[in-house]
Amino acid sequence: MESIKEKRQSLGLTQKDFADALGLGKGGERQIRRWENGETKPSPLELRAILDFAHDTPFPNVSEEDASFTFIDLFAGIGGIRIPFSELGGRCVFSSEWDKFAAKTYRINYGEEPAGDITKIETSDIPDCDIVMGGFPCQPFSQAGLKRGFSDTRGTLFFEIERIIQDKRPKAFLLENVKQLRGHDRGRTLKVIVQHLLDLDYSVDYSVLRAADFGVPQNRERIYIVGFDKRVFGDEISFEFPTPPKTPTRLGDILETDVDDKYTLSDQLWAGHLRRKAEHQRKGNGFGYTLFNADSPYTSTISARYYKDGSEILIEQPGKNPRKLTPRECARLQGFPESFVIPVSDTQAYRQFGNSVAVPVIRAIAAKMVAKMISGEATSD
Repeated sequence: MESIKEKRQSLGLTQKDFADALGLGKGGERQIRRWENGETKPSPLELRAILDFAHDTPFPNVSEEDASFTFIDLFAGIGGIRIPFSELGGRCVFSSEWDKFAAKTYRINYGEEPAGDITKIETSDIPDCDIVMGGFPCQPFSQAGLKRGFSDTRGTLFFEIERIIQDKRPKAFLLENVKQLRGHDRGRTLKVIVQHLLDLDYSVDYSVLRAADFGVPQNRERIYIVGFDKRVFGDEISFEFPTPPKTPTRLGDILETDVDDKYTLSDQLWAGHLRRKAEHQRKGNGFGYTLFNADSPYTSTISARYYKDGSEILIEQPGKNPRKLTPRECARLQGFPESFVIPVSDTQAYRQFGNSVAVPVIRAIAAKMVAKMISGEATSD
């Protein structure tokens, strides 16, 4: 049917992307192709669901007239940091994301195409703003990476943030990275980052916060760095991070009840997990897959590599092989709203949520930052 093809192409999706996004299961790509070729027809209910998919932008930008403040979203990914600031009345005036699949998800959810590679964008082409925020690439500082820090070219992307803060002089900034940044190179890497920000005449406060302490069932720890412009708020300005509410969590609260069999591990993949786990145990280490169930308080940290084999988070299934999380469950694990559209293949969705942030943690920090910014401005007037 031409209407299905037009809908898919308007979203910039492949047939596989569209099938996964619609939750059509294993034969979904073939089903889409047959519909588009007129070989079969969807039911009226199926057709309505297809044509309604991502019909409206779930998280439209705040208008200029209604905006309480402005911000720019660097290394935006799929916009996990953006959502809470928009909820507080912030208007996004610029965003940047180099990955084309993440940019697609961003466009469909926020109604705007982020600019590409930030290293190729002059600060003169970036609007002035009140807040600069971004989860700058963490691979150089992650346990899963090569731990080269600033010797890795990706590590120098911090200096892109420094360049923009220096030239745009926002009132405040929020940066996010892996917990390992705090101890990388015996603390010297973080010390360099903090000193560069202090040299710009900003206050700098940082803290490691855990997602599970903010209501989502995931043991995800990240470092958050917050600063305010001393030239606006004075030398005594400082930031107090939110106190974790430590709301009890339960994995079953975010699990779907009807899950496609395609997420269940094949006998071959499960046998490989069992073999590798046994090998690690013989060597005396704890590596290998990790099983969870509905009563687990939280999972381990989901990573961008989850698409490979799902080993860090496998869900028990009585009487059958365990399964991977579904993309929607990954979205919930990171605290994304149910209205968040997942318009990409499962593989890309796993990468995107693994690279993203725990939205409830950002929401708590954002509320404190905006309140501090408003009260600080009132004091400085």
